[in-house]
Amino acid sequence: MQRAPPPPTLRAPLSLRARVTFQAYLDAVRAKTGMTPEQLKTAATKAGVYSPGMTATTLLDWLAKEFALGRGHGMSVWAVWKSKGWVAAPAAKKK
Repeated sequence: MQRAPPPPTLRAPLSLRARVTFQAYLDAVRAKTGMTPEQLKTAATKAGVYSPGMTATTLLDWLAKEFALGRGHGMSVWAVWKSKGWVAAPAAKKK
């Protein structure tokens, strides 16, 4: 008795799938929230969430609660904030 072949995969291999660009994440953030990362900073400031020393987790939690954004979209906002110097990269842990 022979085994049945495995079912076909539902997703194409990574090399064949369209890759999501960073700009696509930012475009999706704008579509979902109606705001750019700069406008989200203003909203976070008004909400009392933003501070230069805040962590990415604080931002992600706020974006999830207020706008139902997931981690990937939230991290794209964090990356913009970090590149503009609005938040600091976390300090490396000492061994």
